[in-house]
Amino acid sequence: VQLQASGGGSVQAGESLRFSCEASGGVMTAGVMGWYRQFPGTQREMVATITSRGSPFYADSVKGRVTISRDNAKFTINLEMHTLRPEDTAVYYCRALNVRARGSSGLADYWGQGTQVTVSS
Repeated sequence: VQLQASGGGSVQAGESLRFSCEASGGVMTAGVMGWYRQFPGTQREMVATITSRGSPFYADSVKGRVTISRDNAKFTINLEMHTLRPEDTAVYYCRALNVRARGSSGLADYWGQGTQVTVSS
C-alpha cells in the first residue's frame, strides 16, 4: 500500500493551497484518513482528519481555514487550505489508518511522503 501525496508549494500569506492524497496498492477499505504537519524539531501534529463516513475533524489552529474531503471509491482525500499564514509553513503528510489491503491478514496504518509548504509574509 502506498499513499501518494501531491500539492503544497510556496505561496504568499493569504493565498490558498490544495493537497491530494491517494491510497493505492490493493486497498480494500480504509478507516480515518487525514493530514498532519511537522514543524522543524517537533512531532507531527494533526491538521484535519475525515472518517470513512465523511465526518471531518479540524485542529483549532486551522479551523475555519481548512476543508477536508474524501472519495471512498478512490481512497483519496483532499485538503484545501485558505488564508495561509507564515506559521502554516511545515512539511505536510497524509495518513491512512486501519487499512485493509488485498493479501493482508489484518489492518495497518500508513503515511505518505511529506510535501513542503512555505508561506511567505
